[in-house]
Amino acid sequence: MSHTPSSLYEICLKVTVEDSVKGWPYKLCEKELRSLPNSILFDCYYELFTRDHLCILGSELGDVKILNRLLSVTSKRTKLLKMYQALLDHGNKCSSISTTLLSNYETLANISTSNPNALLIDVGIRIATFFNEGGWYDSTMGITEMAESLCKDFPRDESILKKLLECYHRRLYAQVNYKELIEAQRTMTLIEEVMKELGKLDALPNLAAIYSNFSGFYYMKSDYPKAVSWSQKALKSLNKDLPTRTVIEVLRQASKSCIVKRCFNQAGFLIKQALNLASKLYARDEHPQYADTLSDYGFYLLNSDSTEESVRIYEQALEIRKSVFKKYNINVALAHEDLAYVLYVHEYSSGSFATASEHAELALKIMNRILHSDHLLMASAKRVKALIIEEIALDLPVLDNANVQEKYLRESEELHKEALASSFKTFGEKNVLTAKQYGNLGRLYQSMKKLEEAEKMHLKAIAIKEELLGPYDYEVALSVGHLASLYNYQMCRFSDAEKLYKRSIEINVDLFGEAYSGLEYDYRGITHVYVKLSDTHNVHVYEQKMREWRRLRRQARAEENNNEILPVDQIVDTYFTMC
Repeated sequence: MSHTPSSLYEICLKVTVEDSVKGWPYKLCEKELRSLPNSILFDCYYELFTRDHLCILGSELGDVKILNRLLSVTSKRTKLLKMYQALLDHGNKCSSISTTLLSNYETLANISTSNPNALLIDVGIRIATFFNEGGWYDSTMGITEMAESLCKDFPRDESILKKLLECYHRRLYAQVNYKELIEAQRTMTLIEEVMKELGKLDALPNLAAIYSNFSGFYYMKSDYPKAVSWSQKALKSLNKDLPTRTVIEVLRQASKSCIVKRCFNQAGFLIKQALNLASKLYARDEHPQYADTLSDYGFYLLNSDSTEESVRIYEQALEIRKSVFKKYNINVALAHEDLAYVLYVHEYSSGSFATASEHAELALKIMNRILHSDHLLMASAKRVKALIIEEIALDLPVLDNANVQEKYLRESEELHKEALASSFKTFGEKNVLTAKQYGNLGRLYQSMKKLEEAEKMHLKAIAIKEELLGPYDYEVALSVGHLASLYNYQMCRFSDAEKLYKRSIEINVDLFGEAYSGLEYDYRGITHVYVKLSDTHNVHVYEQKMREWRRLRRQARAEENNNEILPVDQIVDTYFTMC
């Protein structure tokens, strides 16, 4: 096997690092090392990282001025994210890198109070952006609070108001993604106040990214009409002079808003353009924001009934996040959760849930380490685990595993109740997420033969969804189908089940077409109803519909993407033309 010799630069780099660390922990050749240009300094620190000198590296990256220099080397951002996550994971051996960094920034901020330094605000905003890229949202909130305080040491002129707006923008992004929605509402109020002041000065900057964050806030709250409205404002604000990463974020959020409103043509167009842009900007270095875009594409595929392709995309996103963050990062946890859920959906008919269960367990293991127990992100992961456990329990042979099955079902119930309590606490009862939790409990109680409780939960879910989403939404059809199943298979209320199945079929065909995968359960259910009602004619009708459905499923093609990148103005015009 041929061996490529080290370049002269690589040899010099190794010698420099070796000489610098000889005296550790008593002395590091800081003066000599820090006199190097930023790009070479970065390579020296990365050499420390590859040699596992994490305590030395932590003492260096805990210095705000050093981190700010490394952040200027934008072409190596993925490497910096890897280093920082490794230092966080190493925190049980050395002091926490984030604690050290925030303390160092606070010290600089206190000095700046007596001698105001506006550049330090910019440094805080730059670091907050980095934290958001890594999913270290609590650190973003900490540093933006200090940067906000620094802004107050200056007159509220145009320059400081714009810095304040950037500061709030970074904080809102963190709060929305961390599902700290009460705090996010307060930040939105602060943003609106600053926007009004800048408007009076006729000095408003481009607001596309902020509008997109507003959309994300309402999306998290399941207020889908407002999510769509703000995403459309963000799209209208796009122009060719904006950074590509901003365009990608706006397109991603707008696509998700379209998905929840079941506008799949628009959603697909937007997310494919975002993915093509992200492939060009991020894919070479496998930056985690490329994985974020892949995840949103997987979400589109899952909801538009391309489940198998969605599994592949979610797997790719997970591998990228693991390559950067290893284990204990919220982005890795969410990738495991996403994959667990899509595998649960994909394998629902086969009953093979082992891999889905593994990913759900990993998601919760990571979250248990980095989040508090009643965090809203935990509630979502618990819901996924509960769904999977329930199906595993139902697939057990009852005669030999009655006790085990009961144990699994009770564990599922506990997880669903915890998720419902978290949703209720955050959103109240009149919310789509709360309605989904009611529906999940309804299905579980159906499995546990608690039929009256199951009916009560399903009816609650339907009522809330109808009020919030209207009578013809996919979520309504889902709950209607679940209630139909209860009436059909457990309660022998066949006439009621018939009406519900027909309603579910009508909604799903209208939204997804005749080849929609979910129609299988409706067709099987209504055929069973007509067998029980001795309605031979309709039995034949729906058996024929099932045969036609199978034929259409065989012909269904996987999603394709032609990798074409359109100009920004053309993307926006095409979207609104489609609307």
